[in-house]
Amino acid sequence: MFADDLRRARVSRMCGFRHWRWHLDEMYVKLNGGMVYLWRAVDHGGEVLESFVTKTRDKEAALTFMKKALKRHGSPEAITTDGLRSYGAVMEELGCRDPTVDQVEFSR
Repeated sequence: MFADDLRRARVSRMCGFRHWRWHLDEMYVKLNGGMVYLWRAVDHGGEVLESFVTKTRDKEAALTFMKKALKRHGSPEAITTDGLRSYGAVMEELGCRDPTVDQVEFSR
């Protein structure tokens, strides 16, 4: 089995886990001499589920990242972010944010 197969099997097993939680963040990193943003989705076990590199840190980049992560890994029970306003705008657009239920937690 290759690492990709192992990761896929682990994720499929954990999809049924009751406390499936993602932590989303973005970092400013140097790549080929230029500064870019690295977007990451990390599960509650510390495994990096998805990563995405962009030159901008706006709603469009967050939307692309979230669509990619949701398509590959399904929707989590809860999402914890660092409070970036782009995440809130994307959650509204994707319909992930329910005003009656506090699904999205913001850590500071």
